[in-house]
Amino acid sequence: MKKSAELRSYPLLLSILANPKAISDLTITQWNELIRLARVSDLLANLYASFERLNLLEAIPEKPLLHLRSAQTMTDKHEQTIVWEAVQISAALQPLNAPVVLLKGAAYLLQGLTASKGRVFHDVDVMVPKASIDAAEPAFKDAGWMGAKQDAYDQRYYREWMHELPPMSHYARCVTLDLHHTIIPPTAALKPDASKLFDAIVPVKSHPGLYTLSPVDMVLHSATHLFYDDEIGRGMRDLVDLHHLLTEFSARPDFWPKLLDRSLELDLDYPLACALKYCKELLQTDIPNDVFTKAKQKLRFPNWMMDKLFVYGLKPEHELCDNWPTSTARFVLYVRSHYLRMPLYLLVPHLLRKAFREETIEPIENPRPLG
Repeated sequence: MKKSAELRSYPLLLSILANPKAISDLTITQWNELIRLARVSDLLANLYASFERLNLLEAIPEKPLLHLRSAQTMTDKHEQTIVWEAVQISAALQPLNAPVVLLKGAAYLLQGLTASKGRVFHDVDVMVPKASIDAAEPAFKDAGWMGAKQDAYDQRYYREWMHELPPMSHYARCVTLDLHHTIIPPTAALKPDASKLFDAIVPVKSHPGLYTLSPVDMVLHSATHLFYDDEIGRGMRDLVDLHHLLTEFSARPDFWPKLLDRSLELDLDYPLACALKYCKELLQTDIPNDVFTKAKQKLRFPNWMMDKLFVYGLKPEHELCDNWPTSTARFVLYVRSHYLRMPLYLLVPHLLRKAFREETIEPIENPRPLG
């Protein structure tokens, strides 16, 4: 019974994400499976936003609609909180006289992009030039953001090898903040020039002093985050982000040539190739054939191997999908993400330490699931 449910539930979620109008043919059993998988994937409110945009709410049975509306109410609250946090971030870093760049979900929201509609936020990501990072950290601390208690190894890991500082949380609002100076660890084989990202930033009109990445750089960052990060458990949400970004930005003149050229300029053609491949194949994203063909030439591993890993690894972490292939795929992708971001002489001792040490980070009390 579980196996048959797993076989039908995952394609069901993909098909509705790709074509929301297909809900007209769903049975109550299928609605139940869709709601459960969308919730655990942080996509329930995203589905609601899609249904609302296409005027499909009246076609949804009463009980599934209650779940969808509840999720939307929560994300409405998240959006209000993120907008408020953006104001606080801008105020905290105003003395730096340096660009403050919002990344990922906060950037989508402040720029009014479709990708922000119904999106669940788990933290707020901010990027400043590396030359300003030493001044930005105490500025945030003065404004009430405090670092989680971590041992000396964790501090060294973040400060020497990573593209961000250890996470901080506001003492009163319990909002987690990640402070970046680039978009990928400097120990990775890929070496995007962060200064080029800052040269192309776009101001947030509603919040003077705040910026986001340019449209093509947003796509490249999202692709790099998904296909180089170890948080594969939220991978389907990140793939949906990419789907919405590509769909919305593709209406802009010369978007596709600019995206391909920029990926080469920033040395991010491989994660872009992965993003285009799995957006098109899993979510049916409309990508021009010539763009798709050029991008696929950048894939570095046998297609069948990566297909197996991502098709299974991107499945929601839910009993309807969990089995030994999904667990194996997630583990392999976890190790792969570290291999892509760290040389072996750092990677091996790092993974051994994570595998055998006791967790020393003290969790923040009553963490709020946003940002």
